[in-house]
Order: sequence, then C-alpha cells, then structure tokens
Amino acid sequence: MKARVVISGKIPDTFLDQITDWGPVYMNPKDEPMTRSEIICALEEAEGYLSMLTDVVDEELMKLAPKLKIVSNMAVGYNNIDVEAATRRGIMVTNTPGVLTEATAELAFGLLLAVARRICDLDHLNRRGEWRSWAPFLFLSREVSEKTLGIIGLGRIGKAVARRAQAFGMTVIYYNRHRLKLEEEQALGVSYRSFDDLLSESDFLSLHVPLTEETRRLIGERELRRMKKTAYLINTSRGAVIDEKALLKALKEGWIEGAGLDVYENEPFMTPGLAELRNVVLTPHVGSATYETRWKMASLAIENLICGLRGDIPPFLVNPQVLKK
Repeated sequence: MKARVVISGKIPDTFLDQITDWGPVYMNPKDEPMTRSEIICALEEAEGYLSMLTDVVDEELMKLAPKLKIVSNMAVGYNNIDVEAATRRGIMVTNTPGVLTEATAELAFGLLLAVARRICDLDHLNRRGEWRSWAPFLFLSREVSEKTLGIIGLGRIGKAVARRAQAFGMTVIYYNRHRLKLEEEQALGVSYRSFDDLLSESDFLSLHVPLTEETRRLIGERELRRMKKTAYLINTSRGAVIDEKALLKALKEGWIEGAGLDVYENEPFMTPGLAELRNVVLTPHVGSATYETRWKMASLAIENLICGLRGDIPPFLVNPQVLKK
C-alpha cells in the first residue's frame, strides 16, 4: 500500500480515526523503532510523516520522499530532524512542547531523590538478602532538604523542577544563556550564577537544555572536576549534553558522589561500565512516559499533522520560515 500518512511509532488506534479521511495510513505495528530502510520505503508516496525522536530525518531521507509536506515530531526536541534542509525543501516541521513539562520534572526530581537516598541500590541489596540488622551508621545516604539545587536551563521543565525543590527547602540557583528578569527570579525563588560558580556551589545539578552544538558535551571532565565531591548530577534532557566516558570516570574515581540519568549519548546503548556502578540510577528515556503525557503528545502530533496536510499553519511550527516558500 502506498501510504499518504506514515506514523513511525505505534500509537493507540483511537488516533487513527482522526486521519483515515486523509488517505491510506501506515503505522509501525511494532513496539520498537522502524529501521531506516523501512521508513524510506514507507515514505515513498507520503505527504504527512508523524516521526519519533528515534528517527533520523536528514536531507537524504527527505529527498526520497518528494511529496512530503510535513514532519510532525512526537517530541519536544527536534534535533533528530535537519530543520534547515526541511525548510529549503518546503517541508513544515512541528513538535509537541508544553505537554510533558510536569512529567519530566517529576522524573528529574525522582532521580534526584533515588540517587541521593540510594533507593535503587538499597532495594537491590535488600532483595539479595544482604540486610542482617539495623546499625546506627549502616546504609547511610544524603538528605535533599536544605541543600543547593543548581539548574542549567531554566525553561518550562527547569522552572517546574525549581518549584518542586521549594517543597524541600532547597536553595535554587540557575544558569541560563539569557538571565531572567529580576521579578521572575524573585517569583520563582531562584538566584542566577555564572556557569562555573553554579558547578562549584551545587549539591545537585539538574540539566534541562536542548541539544545544540553549544550544549553538546556541555558537561565534561573539566566541569565534573569543578563540582563538589558530594554532588549529584541529574540529566533528563539529552544524553549528548554529557561526555559519558568522563562521567563514568568521575563516578568511579569519586569526583562526584552520584548521578541519575534518563538519557544517554548513544541510545539505547550506554558507555560500558556505567550499568555496573552502584552510585548511578539509570532509567530508559522515560521522562514523558506517563499515560497522561504520552496521550497528550500523540494528540498534539496528530493535530499538527492534520493542519499541515490541510494547508493550515500547525499550532507548533518550528520552522515558520517555510511559510515564505
């Protein structure tokens, strides 16, 4: 079947009812990403493409889909898409911002609590039957309350994490490419720091930046060595923001105390040795993986897709320059 619409990830069938009027639809039937060759074959006649963040949508792929009008990415980030190439070819690119803010902030704080209080490590220890008795200085961990939380990237998710930190009486400091207005800082209860000062002052450092050439390997050996030996690094943004080999070395050699990671440099793979460490909590890129949020993401991606197919301006168009084509 020559599909007019291609959906590269398996989503609930209820969403298909909204787009079947637009012609033949192909949806990936598997709970794993389509291969590149499968995507290329499916896109041959497609006008609409609902893509996943695991899809590499580059110029070569777009050349092989000459009828393509819109790429609706079911994600907030769109670093998997060559937006400039899409714009040159008159293809709209959209994303799904806003809907995953609270879910991702929850997971970031969950990772923070889990690694600081050694929840996963102690759970495994207990399951192995290694708990014999209570002792006053056995199984010690770090408190979160009254500590300093540093946030790099105070966008929607960073702000949501900052709000959660207030409940624990944490001091929240942040670094952003553009500093907030003073009244915004006061309303959020946050204070600005230079990048290096943020690294050295934070007990917990949480990353909330998009992946760009400026943020790629933002945290490497130099930055990790500037952090406190008792500090924890949390990442729910993009894996390549951290130099994973440098982090592995830091965790092994005690430059920092621990880390909580939901994203990785080369997903779904992680640097060999990372999974063996007891001072890191590892989740499989599930920041937005709640029933509520994934449903909203799919709904918004479908809305963007339909608007593009109809010739209207999608609500979350990331390359408005394409409208001048």
